[in-house]
Amino acid sequence: MDHALTAATRTAGLFGGSFDPPHLAHRALAEGALAQLALDELVWVPAQRSPHKAGQAPAPGADRVAMLRLLSAGEPRFSIDSRELERTGPSYTVDTLRELHAERPGTRWWLVIGQDQYARFDTWHEWREILALAGLAVAARDGQTVRAAPGLAGIPYALRIVEMPALPHSATTVRARAAAGLDVTALVGTPVARYIADHHLYRIAQA
Repeated sequence: MDHALTAATRTAGLFGGSFDPPHLAHRALAEGALAQLALDELVWVPAQRSPHKAGQAPAPGADRVAMLRLLSAGEPRFSIDSRELERTGPSYTVDTLRELHAERPGTRWWLVIGQDQYARFDTWHEWREILALAGLAVAARDGQTVRAAPGLAGIPYALRIVEMPALPHSATTVRARAAAGLDVTALVGTPVARYIADHHLYRIAQA
């Protein structure tokens, strides 16, 4: 039986990623998940490093947490969980979900992911266990059709589509613009843009 989706007293979303840096499309997806899934809470989980982006050198964890606090300000249902920054080695979503289940019994979890992640979900570490621990909430930009990973065919799991506007934002674009000394306010908002400038982040483009 799917123990994540029965006898729940609260509903929460887990939104993980490098957030290097967090930008307005992240905020739009988080707000969409709150509203469309009727979440009691959405937990942002910055990763130490993504197992799917080997070799990428992220900005310091403390800076990414600080930028997340700025980006998520004003919404009391947002929270930030930095446990993955404290792990050594690759950090896997399944480990975080197991810990959250132990800490918050009775909470129904939704894993908030993008279309690209959904399309390759069957490459994730212990992805079948993830499906037992959480439903998948997949972003769909401007009504686009989402495509599941081939390995998900014929497997029962909880799925919700989160509609969001098609914002041309990406962390790669933000880093490139910041490295070139260009303004990134339209992509990340004023508080995060100021933080990037004040702390001289991405002046040397990161891999």
